[in-house]
Order: sequence, then structure tokens, then C-alpha cells
Amino acid sequence: MKFTLSWLSEYISIEGLNPDQMADRLTMLGLEVDAVQELYAGLDAIVTAKVISVQKHPNADRLTLCEVEVGDETVPVVCGAPNVRAGLITAIARPGVCLPDGHKIKKAKVRGEVSMGMLCSWRELGISEDHAGIMELDSSLASGLPLVKVLDLIDTMIEIDLTPNRSDCASVLGVAREVAGFTHQTITPPVTETPTPDGSGVDFTVTIEEPELCPRYAARKLTGVVIKPSPWWLQRQLMAVGMRPINNIVDITNFVMLEYGQPLHAFDFQKLAGKAIVVRCPRGNEETFTTLDDTDRELSPDMLMICDSDKPIAVAGVMGGLDSEVTDATTELLLESACFNPVSIRRTARILNLPSEASYRFERGVDPNGILNAMERAVQLMCELADAQVVTGGVDKYPGKKDLLKLDLRVQRVNELLGTDLTSDQVAGYLRGIEIEVIDKGENILQVTVPSFRIDIEREVDLVEEIARLVGYNEIPTTLPTIAMDYPQRDPLRLLRQKTGSIFTALGFFEAINYSFVAENHFDMLALADDDSRRQCVKLLNPLTEEQAVMRTMLLPGMLENIRRNINFQQTDIRLFEIGKVFSFVAEGVLPEERYQFCAVMSGARYPDANPLYFSSDRTDVYDIKGAAQSLLQSLRVQGKSGVISFLADPENVQPYGEPSFTIRIMDGDQELGIISKLTRKAAREFAVKQDVYFLELDLEALLDLPRIDKAFGSLPRFPSVKRDIALLVPENVPAGALLQDIIAHKIENVVYADIFDVYSGKPIDEGMKSVALTVTYRSDEKTLDDETVDGFHNKIVHSLMSGFGGRYREGKE
Repeated sequence: MKFTLSWLSEYISIEGLNPDQMADRLTMLGLEVDAVQELYAGLDAIVTAKVISVQKHPNADRLTLCEVEVGDETVPVVCGAPNVRAGLITAIARPGVCLPDGHKIKKAKVRGEVSMGMLCSWRELGISEDHAGIMELDSSLASGLPLVKVLDLIDTMIEIDLTPNRSDCASVLGVAREVAGFTHQTITPPVTETPTPDGSGVDFTVTIEEPELCPRYAARKLTGVVIKPSPWWLQRQLMAVGMRPINNIVDITNFVMLEYGQPLHAFDFQKLAGKAIVVRCPRGNEETFTTLDDTDRELSPDMLMICDSDKPIAVAGVMGGLDSEVTDATTELLLESACFNPVSIRRTARILNLPSEASYRFERGVDPNGILNAMERAVQLMCELADAQVVTGGVDKYPGKKDLLKLDLRVQRVNELLGTDLTSDQVAGYLRGIEIEVIDKGENILQVTVPSFRIDIEREVDLVEEIARLVGYNEIPTTLPTIAMDYPQRDPLRLLRQKTGSIFTALGFFEAINYSFVAENHFDMLALADDDSRRQCVKLLNPLTEEQAVMRTMLLPGMLENIRRNINFQQTDIRLFEIGKVFSFVAEGVLPEERYQFCAVMSGARYPDANPLYFSSDRTDVYDIKGAAQSLLQSLRVQGKSGVISFLADPENVQPYGEPSFTIRIMDGDQELGIISKLTRKAAREFAVKQDVYFLELDLEALLDLPRIDKAFGSLPRFPSVKRDIALLVPENVPAGALLQDIIAHKIENVVYADIFDVYSGKPIDEGMKSVALTVTYRSDEKTLDDETVDGFHNKIVHSLMSGFGGRYREGKE
């Protein structure tokens, strides 16, 4: 939001406040000032000049020799402007003057003729973009006068970075209201009395078919309009805040929008079919619309349009249409002042990629009770500057009218939250200073009526925040909080997240942090079934982009986007993990269920950035990420409620985005803790990834519920251990890990270690069978085990494996 101090001073006195002081006070009020700029600096040496005579340059066809009067002096100037003529009052830069673009004027000879300066255009002085010729000033002006005084250019522009909730300050009057709050003044608005149109005496109609998207729409008709350039004061104010003057009607609507924060639009009344305004969404055959910038825009069914009886004539709250724009031939206008649904306008502007000053204000919310004031201000200016005559009456449709919110504000609560000692009168005075109505109900309770322009105030605590702003944050006493001298209980889930992150970082992974807002098409990209619970996501009412339209129900899509981006930057060896929340839809009006999940991905070389002289160039595979998962569980010392956590190959129970032959389920009995797999080719193509990706998904909250193996000191063994190997033939569909888990689960006495060291299938093994070789280590803490004792333990294990898995000794096949 940009404004100038001269513009602000039209509504409130700012004497005693220099630009820096104004910026500091506004910033402390919560209106952060981004820039304070002295306008047209460097033009002090530019003065007015009168062209006395003009003659053709003897050595150039497009140049003229001018005799120019500058005060009491007459100087020769060579000029190439097409509009130079005798009697013209313009601006001159004399030798030694430096122009805003850095060009320094010097006495020079141009094609043999002396030139003692340069006659300037608007653009050369940085005032506007007009470069059609040199400046043409009021013919009554004397020469030699400072240009900055003649054009009233001495001013300061201030730019405020508004937060989305402070739409009331997207106007000069809104800023003036804030200044009034700390200077204890009352603003003087340009309009004090506003007639209410009753719909009588007009020859047009207004129909609102979408009252939820357009709670209020007002219109008035003006005749006898003369389209012409705006007066200098109006052009100057618009150019000072970065807007380009066009003509008096367009400039007035822009000026009032900046003044009141209420966007307006003027339609050429003669171009309205049926002399009607219909506020509706596009119909089936209305697929495109040509906006004022002569661009065809594709319409969607939920976009709000302003239409006549036949067709759309404007995109509501965003931009007008080419067919109904005001031209030099326009003599009758229909002036629109309306209030639109902020979410609808934001969505439309984003889809059309058409941000505008109007949509900027509608997206944040305009004052529905202020649209008549803005319209009346524009009508008055059009009558003054465009010779218009206003038709008596008008239309004001207000289907979305609501009663103003009333809140009880407890003065004691204000003082408790702020640490102040304010009285009821002081609190009421602060609020009344920014035009908030307050009634003292007694017993230190104030009844506050929230004005319609303050859409951000909804609760008592919002009023307390207003008091804090108006008192001044620097004026609120500083106190230290009371901290109990005890050790706070630590969140076990937070500790688990920290520990998990540390373990994977030590394994060579990098942590990724992605947005919780994702694209809804991620579900289709991963080929999730229509009835998959992860499709039941929470949709945002007002997403910033379509890529952030829903809250994520899984972490993997974000990780795949990370992989794609890394590969695009030629980083093909990738190890990433993320710990974050996923959000599951529960019911309308109910907050989503939130759970912490863990996801890791691996792709590329097994030994990234390693010296190829000492390390192989092998690519990572599913066993690498399985090893990472095993390291995590081992470091966390989890053992499972069933006594053991199993890694089971299960090609029949896989995720739609995981390759069946590479899928490993991490199980605690019948409970699935996570899954390991390789991303399918189809899913990889959807995310534009052309190399193999292996992923691990874990439910962190399920891990938190598992029992831990307590840390305990153990002395070095006093007695030797005995190792025995087992080689069994088992059916090929039996996971090798299941044999190992069976040994661990039976907790055979004196078994201290067991592992698999070989799995083989193929000749000379029978078809449908495979050989699994395991090693088991036995040791007693009390004595040396003899062979007979070890054989007893070992035979129990072998018998359990044979009976439980249909195994036999490898020699048994011969």
C-alpha cells in the first residue's frame, strides 16, 4: 500500500511529524513500512522556460533551433521534439544539471549549432512515462520558476507492507484513521452525507444470482460524460504511487479505490445489453472472456462474473471486459461499487494469473458498509471533472447484510494480559480514537461494537491486541516470567523424533523439510485406489496455489519431488529422510487427525562421493535401505510387543506404488510398523524420475508404543562360546528371515547370537526349494558347554525349523 504525505494531510493534520517519525509510528502500530522515498529528488535545478522563437536547423532535418527565455536570460537550445513551438511553456535543464537517469547536461555544439541546455520531456525528468514530446505547461506561467514548486512535486511517498488481516489500511483513509489514533485527532473524510439508492427512477436493473459470492452490489448512472485527461493534481497523486493516468473516468475510479480502499468499475452504459447487470457464474457456453488487456481468458464454472442480459462483461473483482470499457466516445456510464467473496476473488485471480489492485483489496475483504461512500465520492468527482450529470436514484442490492458484532471487553483482562494499569476511560478512549464504538456497561466492562471495516476483530483478545498497538509496545512494562526450579517432563515423541533424525544423519542421510500443503493429484500419481483412506484429505478453503491445495496424508510424494529437483540440478546420488505430520480427514467441522510419520528414500550410487579407487560403483538396492531400517530399530532398542520385529517379504500385500518383488513389510506380530520397497516405474515417471528409487515408510507413533530393551552393563564372557551351522532346504516361498525370527522368538537357553549367512536356489537344489544356511552361537555364563549339551539345544532349534517350515537337511535330497 503506497500513499504520499500530501495526500494523507488532506484528511488529518500531520504537522510535527517528519517522514521518518511517521514511518516509525506506523511500524510500531503493526503497519510495517517498507520504504520512505522523497519523490522527484534531483529536480531542484529544473526550471520553467518559454520558447520565444523556433527555426529549422540548417544541418539537420529533424532538429530545430530555439530561442528560449529562462527568467531574465535568453539562451539558444537545439531541440528535436515534434511539439516544440513559439510561445510554449516547458521545462529546461541548464548546463551542469544532472538528470534522474544520471545524464549530465553540458554546453554543446549540435551539428554546428550551440545548445545551452535541454528542453525536457516528462519521462526524462522521471515524472511519468510520457515521451511523445517535451513538457507542455500552463501558458500563464512565467519562465525561470522552479519546476518542483510549479507542479507541486515536493512530497514523500511511504509504502506499507500490509498483513492479510489489515484490509482496512489498504486505503489512504484507513492509514489516516491509524494516525488519528496516536495523534488524538478526528479525520475529515471527503464525503459526509451519502444518499441511499432505493431503485426508483432508474432505467436499468441489477440481479444477484450468487448472493454468497456477492453480498452487496450498488450502481448509479451518469450522463453527459466528457472523456478527457485528468487535471494535474489527480495525475500527480496517481503517478506518485506508481499508477499510470489514463483518462478522467478511469483515473477517478483508481483514485477513489486508493482513497477508500473500495475498488470501482465504470461500464459504458450504451454497451450493456438489456440495460441490465446480472451477477452470476459462467454458463455452459461461456468458456472464454476477453479482458481489458485484450487477452482471452479461460473461464471455470465457479468464477464470479458481472454480466449484462446476454453475456459476461467483467470478471468480478479482478478486471473489466474489453467490450464494455469506457472509450473517448462514451457519454453514459454505469458506475459499480460492490463487495465480493474474498476466497472467490483470490481463487479467480490465481487461476487467471491476473493480479490487480482491485483483486488485492477484494482478496483481503472490503468494507460492505462503505461501498456507498466510495461511490458517492466517485460520483462527485465525475460531476466535477467529467462534466457528468448523475441520474437521480440508483440500485443497492444487499442480500448479505449482517448485524455488527458486539463484544464485551473486560478492562481487568486487558491489564492482566498486557501487564498495564489502564482505566475503563483510557481503554475506551484508545478504541474510539480509531472509530470503534464503545459503551461503558459498568463494573469495568465495555461493550464494543466492531465496525464493518475491521474484519480482523472477532474475539475479546483481538481487542486487547488493539489496545496494545495503540498504547505502544514500547510503553508496555517488561517483566520476566516465573520459572519453576524443576526439571520439565520431556515429550517422548519429540525425543523419538530427535533420536531418529540423529541416527539417519549418522547413516549419511540428509533431512528434508517439506510443506504440509501438497497437490491433490499426488494420489493419482501414486495410483492409490479410489477407496484408499489416504485419499480422504483435508482441503484448504483458500489455497495459495493448486500445488498446495490439500494437507498431506503421506510423506513420500514430497520426498519424490525432492528427488526430482535434486536430479534436475545434477545431484543423482540421493539419501533423504523426513519426519513430519500427516493429516487424516475425520468429518466436516472436525479437526483432522494428526500423526507423525517417517519416510526415507535412497537413489543413485551406494557410496556417494566416495573415491572410486577404494569403493565400487555399485548402485544402491533394497538391502541398503533395509539395513538402514534395521540400524534404526537396533539403535532405538525396540523389540516389539510380540518379542521380535520381523522383516517379511510379502509380494501379495504391497502398496500400489511399490514393486511387489522388492516389498518388505516391517511387522510386530500382526501389526504393520512400516514398509520397504522400490518405487514402480510408472510412479517414477509420474514424478519425472528416471532412476531407481527405494523408500522406507514408518509409523513413528506406533514405534513409540513398542517396549524398549533396557540398557544394562555386561561383563566380558568368562566361558568360551560354541558355534554351530544349520543348512536346511525349505520351500521357496518361505522367507529366509522367518527362520531367523523363529530361532529368536523361541528364546532357546544359552543362544546368544543367530544370523543368516547364505541363501541359495538353483541347481542342484530341487525346483521350488531353496537352501538357507544359518549360524547359531551358544554360551553359558556359568560353565563351559560340552558338545552333548550344545547338541541338545541345537537339535531343538533344527526340529522347530523343520516342523514349522517344512524344511529338511540339504543332504536329505540325495
